[in-house]
Amino acid sequence: MSHGPLTLPARLSLLAWDTAGPPSGGRPHPPGPARAGALVDLARRGLLTDQDGIATPADMDSRAGDAVLDGLLELVHESCPHSWRTWVTLRARVTADAVREQLVAGGYLRAEKRRVLGVFPSVEYALERAAAAKVLREETREVLLGPLPAAAVAERDAAVAVLADAADLLGARTDRRRVEELAERAGASVPGLARIVHEVRAAVAATVPVPAPL
Repeated sequence: MSHGPLTLPARLSLLAWDTAGPPSGGRPHPPGPARAGALVDLARRGLLTDQDGIATPADMDSRAGDAVLDGLLELVHESCPHSWRTWVTLRARVTADAVREQLVAGGYLRAEKRRVLGVFPSVEYALERAAAAKVLREETREVLLGPLPAAAVAERDAAVAVLADAADLLGARTDRRRVEELAERAGASVPGLARIVHEVRAAVAATVPVPAPL
């Protein structure tokens, strides 16, 4: 995928927008996928490590150089120890809001100021670069459903694909074996990362509402 400097949480947040619907989107965007992407991104960079199932900062002074990732890293530094699964949802809106502002700054989203009942100030967000979001969606679906062997997929792309699938952001009917292969591929170059990907993926999947029976 060729999406420049977009981090994993930024890509997952962008995938949450329905490019086939109205620009303002038709449903609230869940914070879990963005947080999961940030956790995996920090683990890929060696800034968060796994200590007996606990997400642990590797160094007190290291930084990612990205406002969203560094914000989460600081939150982990200042908080009690928690598992990877817990961090997927714990104060996840903080990360999701930071990613949204980052996408606004990058021109992917547009912030529109409004007044509720003509009095109370409010901000609504709309998809500005719909074409870029659509390309990202199509490329991610291709990773999940396409013929390219998992071993040939870029690790970052594999991570985005399995987390987007767990959050049901793409509406794709995927093969479980393929998803497992991609999850392993996502953590191929960093010891222990595959286990982290599996943990956060399971936590994201647990937040997806179960459809009501007909």
